[in-house]
Formats: sequence, structure tokens, C-alpha cells
Amino acid sequence: MPKSFEVNPSELVEKVAGELKKESEIKTPDWAGFVKTGMHKERPPSKEWWHMRAASMLRTVAKLGPIGVSKLKIKYGGKKNRGHKPSHFYKGSGSIARKTLQQLEKAGLVKQATKGTHKGRVITKKAAELMNYIAKDLGATKSADKKTATPAKVESKDNTPTQK
Repeated sequence: MPKSFEVNPSELVEKVAGELKKESEIKTPDWAGFVKTGMHKERPPSKEWWHMRAASMLRTVAKLGPIGVSKLKIKYGGKKNRGHKPSHFYKGSGSIARKTLQQLEKAGLVKQATKGTHKGRVITKKAAELMNYIAKDLGATKSADKKTATPAKVESKDNTPTQK
């Protein structure tokens, strides 16, 4: 199993999103500030969400690939609040999934492949190296934090609590 799955996923996605911002091929479209990410949402997402979604999709493709737009629509869908009627599941935006995958493909992080009867996108060696590098960095900082964060226990010889 790759190292990228041994760290906290939200931290990994944040760091990968920061790296994708530096990438010239991955740009936020002009319309991204006005759209909802699916029918189930009531409001558009906060600013600077495009790179976070791209990083999340990259992690999903690495974990589940080969995967297509249809499965990503289901993954990024959710329950819609329909008032007094029962909630209902709706898929996420296909346009966002498609455009993000196209940008990741143009950047050389994702490619189309066939594995048996499954057809879809898988990550490239460049993307795997990027995610493993970031995972190693996160793993190194976590182990360093654990070493410095644990205070030494101070006990008196007779095990009675001391008062200050």
C-alpha cells in the first residue's frame, strides 16, 4: 500500500492542493465562483475550492482507479434537504468532475487506462511520487511532533501529589 494512505487524508489533500496551485495547467475556471458543486447543495462553496477538489479527486483516483466521471459524480453527491419531504440522494456535478480530470490529465498526473473490464483514469508515476513525497513529509512531521509533545512524567518518590 502506498505511503499516501498512511497519513490523515484531510492533511494530505490540503498539502497536495497547495502543490497543485503551483501547477500551471490547473487553473480555476471563471465560472467556478458562481456554481454549486451539485444539486444537493444550497449554496456555492467558499472561495479557492477548485484546487482542493482537484487534490481530493487525485487521491480518489489513486485509491479507486481506474475510475470514471460517473463514479466521481456519485462520490461527490449527497442528500438534498427537501423540506417536509424525505431526503433524497443526488449526484454531484459532472461538469466539475470532467473538467478537473481533464486538467489533471493535461498536467500529467492522471491518464486513461483499461484494467480488465474496467475503464477509466488512473494516476501516473509523477502523481504517485508527488503524493508519496507529501505523505513522507507529513509522516516525518507527525513523528517529530509526537516525540516533542509527550511530556516527561514527574513523580515524587512516595507517589503523593505535590502542591505548588
